[in-house]
Amino acid sequence: MTLDDPTMTGPLAGEDRATAIRDHLRDAIVDRRLAPGTKLSEAEVGTLFDVSRTVVRAALQALAFEGLVRIERNRGAFVATPTPEEARQVFAARRLIEPDIARAAAERITPTQIANFRDRLHDESQLMSERGPSARRAEIRASGDFHLLLASVGGNTILLRFMEELVARSSLVIAVYGRSGASSCGHDDHANILTALELRDADQAAQLLLTHINHIEVDLDLRNTDNIPLRDALNRR
Repeated sequence: MTLDDPTMTGPLAGEDRATAIRDHLRDAIVDRRLAPGTKLSEAEVGTLFDVSRTVVRAALQALAFEGLVRIERNRGAFVATPTPEEARQVFAARRLIEPDIARAAAERITPTQIANFRDRLHDESQLMSERGPSARRAEIRASGDFHLLLASVGGNTILLRFMEELVARSSLVIAVYGRSGASSCGHDDHANILTALELRDADQAAQLLLTHINHIEVDLDLRNTDNIPLRDALNRR
């Protein structure tokens, strides 16, 4: 679907366009192309995507509901900047639900899914050998995708939706407080978790995942980030 699809008319078209814009903005936030605190001008976003401000506003409100955007009266919308307490809450929530997701995945995983995980680990390994901000963002995104694939294998669609929000919020936290970049998750941790899944050792998978989350959180510290223009972040012409 493209935002300028001429066949899209009526209320549903507006909803579809708002969803597409939300997804574009969400990806830019998760990939850290949009830094926390970046102003999201309704007029500029509308121009970039050739839609009305009403459609943009709906997209921004959806992101605000997810906790990725902060809307301030008379000032506009901004990429959210999580506080240290909010950061702790994100990882506390992950510690509560991800071990059970790992247990469920260990019981349900198939050879095809194991192969998919191995492909993702190979991609992670390749990205770790590259340099530069774009490679770093791709590595962080690939790491988050590992956790989302795990939730998908676990088979609980409600928990998968929770994980989508938690992974996105984790990306924001890492953008603000990531100390060394290791917050993007340890490649070796992922490999060990996959080994436990392949052995169908549910308890080991759960414990490894819990340790892994602790590894991510321990690398966090206060850190400044530089904003880049909205147009460049969204890569629109």
